[in-house]
Amino acid sequence: MSRPSVKALWGAAALVLVAGCSSGGPGEQPGTAPPTTASSAPSAPSAPSTTARASVTGTLTEGLKSPWGLAALPGGDLLVSSRDERTITRIDGRTGAKTPLGEVPGVVPGGEGGLLGIAVRDGWVYAYLTAASDNRVVRLRYGGGEADRLGPPEPVLTGIPKGIVHNGGRIAFGPDGMLYAGTGETGRTGLAQDRASLGGKILRMTPEGRPAPGNPFPGSVVYSYGHRNVQGLAWDSAGRLWAAEFGQDTWDELNLVEPGRNYGWPEAEGRAGRAGFTDPVAQWPTSEASPSGIAYARGAIWMAGLRGERLWRIPLSGAERSGEPEAFLKGEYGRLRTVLAAGGDRLWLVTSETDTRGTPGPGDDRILRLEVR
Repeated sequence: MSRPSVKALWGAAALVLVAGCSSGGPGEQPGTAPPTTASSAPSAPSAPSTTARASVTGTLTEGLKSPWGLAALPGGDLLVSSRDERTITRIDGRTGAKTPLGEVPGVVPGGEGGLLGIAVRDGWVYAYLTAASDNRVVRLRYGGGEADRLGPPEPVLTGIPKGIVHNGGRIAFGPDGMLYAGTGETGRTGLAQDRASLGGKILRMTPEGRPAPGNPFPGSVVYSYGHRNVQGLAWDSAGRLWAAEFGQDTWDELNLVEPGRNYGWPEAEGRAGRAGFTDPVAQWPTSEASPSGIAYARGAIWMAGLRGERLWRIPLSGAERSGEPEAFLKGEYGRLRTVLAAGGDRLWLVTSETDTRGTPGPGDDRILRLEVR
């Protein structure tokens, strides 16, 4: 597997909204449920069209250990979380210089758990983490400047099921100002269909962790259910929510998420065409994706692939796919974990070779700058 050299560092740009598990090979570990089948062919061509593009134009920083979450600060700097090191680091958006902000107390790494997704809002850093008894969302005061350190964690939402696998972990603030979280069913497949459980769901809550106004199930933070392991969340230009989800042995998914919908797991994996379940907008064989983070830019969802070691572009027209998914950067940078929109035609892309599933090379892991169209 080739590894790029560090390129010229680049100027900061105004950054916008932040935007598992498949079996076999270097991908994520399998769950415990038997494989299911889908009724349609994969929607994944082998070569990109001549009109789309995803070009790596530089490396912002390198030498990161098990990076997972990425969030933009006002002014253009970034925060990156380390799943296994339990730390959050500030990255200068111009020079790539790293400033450690310290460990987050209470994180208990193990398997696919640890310090996972992060988000920033109103002087708080929000983090999704694996604790001794559960997965949870906490928030820590962060003012930056000379007092460049994090405050103590305050619980926002506790009681999300934890496991060695399928912990979900992506969090992001939506255009409605509410906090969304993607969770996994921890290998206990029945949790996905149990609306009383927070596992195998997409959750929607206020910044303080209360059920958000307008949620489909009164008094509950559950927004959608029937998910296996959600690790990608992003909104398009019209405010529609999209989510990437790990399949088991057959299909990984990109879903258009609507409140109260049932996305089928474990009764359905991929397109099933069954009453009561919502089919994905796009699906891939697990060997070609194992998706984690996603972002929206230039009329498309951009999806990072772990086992697939590529960046997928899924073009959209409103709430529908407008063309076939296209793959970029196949095998060039190894496992890809997180994508963050950086305004216009720019994305940040985080590699994931040091997460115990990859083959680290010199400089891994890194944050790359991309230009897309």
